[in-house]
Amino acid sequence: MYSTYTDDLGDKVIHVTGSNLYIPLDSNNGHYQKVLDAIIAEGVDCFDGEILEELQDAADTKKFRQQLLDYGIATERLAQYQVALGREEVIESISTDEKVWDEESGQMVDVFEDSIVVTAIDPVDATITRTVYSDDMGTNPTEETIENPLITQDNEERAEAQAVLDATPSAVVDAYNAL
Repeated sequence: MYSTYTDDLGDKVIHVTGSNLYIPLDSNNGHYQKVLDAIIAEGVDCFDGEILEELQDAADTKKFRQQLLDYGIATERLAQYQVALGREEVIESISTDEKVWDEESGQMVDVFEDSIVVTAIDPVDATITRTVYSDDMGTNPTEETIENPLITQDNEERAEAQAVLDATPSAVVDAYNAL
């Protein structure tokens, strides 16, 4: 639990209830960052009395920046190819900065060459077979077919990323899109 306190110099500080710890309003202070985290997580419940406006503003800014970062990471994760589907090769014609004479048009034209800009990746097998051993030493091992763990992991990561996108406030999305 925290409260605000005015020290002998007239500066506002944060007091940790039940201790002799007084935290300056300094964003470089690790304890100050923990106070902001508490405000983000608990709101006014972590304070005895009201939260200073500048503290609330700092907590709101920190939360916004973290949401912006999380949104960017989630967006990048969803942009990756799905391991179950693989990825197609992408070829682009790129100028070689060389020019040659074109007999038909009667002028110099650029020379292009095809270049692979995205390599193809084959999809992984949908299932794998694994050996299952029993605790009973007299029982022979059996085989079972399960979804490929790479697909399972990919699907879970995609679901988590989508949940982040779905929970992100529109102001954060707008700020990200403006970058």
